[in-house]
Amino acid sequence: MKGRVIAVSGIDTGIGKTVATGHIARTLSQAGVRVITQKIAQTGCEGISGDIAVHREIMGIGLQDVDLDGTTCPWVFGYPASPHLAAAMEGKEIDLLAIRRATFILQKRYDLVLLEGAGGLLVPLSEELLFADYLRDAGYGLVLVTSPRLGSINHTLLSIEACRSRGIELRAIVYNRHGEEPGPIADDTRRMVEKGLKRYGVNGVPVIDLGSGGFDPDAASLIANL
Repeated sequence: MKGRVIAVSGIDTGIGKTVATGHIARTLSQAGVRVITQKIAQTGCEGISGDIAVHREIMGIGLQDVDLDGTTCPWVFGYPASPHLAAAMEGKEIDLLAIRRATFILQKRYDLVLLEGAGGLLVPLSEELLFADYLRDAGYGLVLVTSPRLGSINHTLLSIEACRSRGIELRAIVYNRHGEEPGPIADDTRRMVEKGLKRYGVNGVPVIDLGSGGFDPDAASLIANL
């Protein structure tokens, strides 16, 4: 039986989607799910994807064979930029079918593949294709990562709109509270995100808090139902 694929993206760069992906994978693995993470493309590093290495560290396991042979991240570029530009800087163009084939290989070996994006939803993978359109075409559900930082309400609602307009199934929003400053912004941002989901008619989508130590037991039960 072929495993499922759920994508993980963020409202922007540096929002915590790599840490969130690792903790989701750890939580599911502890629940008995055979889970692996994949990165759509990695920029700003060489060799094995740095984000994949972070996933494995959070999961409490070493690098896997599918990491060492490049299956979990077929495209790694040294220049720290959007994937389409980083590829162009090396005279290359990302072969999206190669990514799809890699995902399929992982689906045959695991119950669930968590596919982490690069940057936000509308980051271009090529001159013609955005990450959100890749998800739409593949039919993958999405976990969206946001945080309490200033500007998150705007970016989160725009991301929800982008999903809704493309028919991308939003499975959960991870509210990354790691390193948040105490104060009214954090709780109000979370409240406005929940209100935004209702405004757009996206019902039944949980907002799951992620702290510095991972998910609490109540959140873990929500993760198990992704």
